[in-house]
Amino acid sequence: MTISLAATIRDDFPVLGRRIAGRPVNYLDSAATSLRPRPVIEAMTRYHSDNGANIHRGKHALSEEASTAFEDARLKVAEFIGVRAGEVVFVRNTTEAINLVAGGLGLGPDDLVVTTLDAHHSNLLPWRARSRVRVVPVLPGGELDLDAYADALRAGPAVVALTACSNVTGVYQPVARLAELARQAGALVLVDAAQHVPHRGRIDAWGADFVAFSAHKMCGPTGVGVLCGKADSLERLTPMMYGGGTVDWVDAESVRLRKLPHRLEYGTPDIAAVLGLGAAVDYLDEIGAPALAGHDARMAAHLVAECRSRPRVSLLGDDPALDRAGLVSIALHGVARLDHVARALSDSYGVMCRSGHLCAQPLVSALAGDQVLRLSTYLYTEPEDVTAAFRAIDEILETL
Repeated sequence: MTISLAATIRDDFPVLGRRIAGRPVNYLDSAATSLRPRPVIEAMTRYHSDNGANIHRGKHALSEEASTAFEDARLKVAEFIGVRAGEVVFVRNTTEAINLVAGGLGLGPDDLVVTTLDAHHSNLLPWRARSRVRVVPVLPGGELDLDAYADALRAGPAVVALTACSNVTGVYQPVARLAELARQAGALVLVDAAQHVPHRGRIDAWGADFVAFSAHKMCGPTGVGVLCGKADSLERLTPMMYGGGTVDWVDAESVRLRKLPHRLEYGTPDIAAVLGLGAAVDYLDEIGAPALAGHDARMAAHLVAECRSRPRVSLLGDDPALDRAGLVSIALHGVARLDHVARALSDSYGVMCRSGHLCAQPLVSALAGDQVLRLSTYLYTEPEDVTAAFRAIDEILETL
């Protein structure tokens, strides 16, 4: 008998030992935030209980110990995604990373930014606030409209902002190919990899100028994210904020900024969160990239099969030929208030999932017209969890 990845690690996640409504927690909201394993929790607790000092600001033993651990975490993240440590900037989350780029490039209202309909609001609104934005549509199956993309590139964008994997459809886009076309058009390329890195890790093959992702979607804590990029692209960014941590020297008339990545990391960071991210990378490294990607693919196939076996379930982005992650967003025929369904799943069956427009309202409105229900998996999810959730949906539909 083959033992699944999830079966071997579930005990590492304390939340999965809880019961809600008399049932074990069935956590299917990992695209919003993943659960954290004990090693991550222990790394953060250890910093608070055994150290607690600031970093890069003192020569005493505790500060040097904390600084070393902080930079070790940076190196682990760099190796996990395939870049140099000096190209990893710690920020609060993906949203802050994209805003740092959008604001730091000095774009004006006449500059054109091309983004895509499958973008999270965080990869749309920062650009819209500063520049002209052209949105490339997504085909009904979930694939980006490549003809429209090529047409948009001919308009001469300053920046192309891509989404590696949709948080609505779960479809992985061909980022390397899209980025190459954007570079040929003379544009800088940013990639939102928040849904990609947790399952597939490396991003170095894309050749993007900037890549953003968050720790809390990859077994890490909330409060820390990553902006990584080519050194010459990061050098182009004006810091979003100035202050402690960003400068080497300040006198009455001048200031000398620190080298990358420190000039972009203002103030005292969430040190415990960064150490937690380092522990999360250790945890994922021990499992291994092939096992993570394989589990993701198996969960995607199982989710899609459960959707297609139910006539009242419509799957957003239903092209079977596309590469997809272990998440689905669905509409239920004849049911408008999916937030009520989500509440019933939680309170009567212990199923935790997401409802609404998923911070991607233009895409959800285009594909479904109204709110949807999203079920998303991660390495601790068993196929039986997905099956149980859909059986619960069946029972709820029978009562409506």
